[in-house]
Amino acid sequence: MDLLRIIIAIILPPLGVFLQVGIGKHFWINVLLTILGYIPGIIHALWVIRRY
Repeated sequence: MDLLRIIIAIILPPLGVFLQVGIGKHFWINVLLTILGYIPGIIHALWVIRRY
């Protein structure tokens, strides 16, 4: 299941975070990072998926 979330996080980072932790602070941080730059959003999403 983590592999699927990682693939989703690479394609659409906020969705990967949402599937892992739901709507919360990490989701909104990821949305902001994805808007500011796609790569920081991916890095944060992968970090959240690996941590939780």
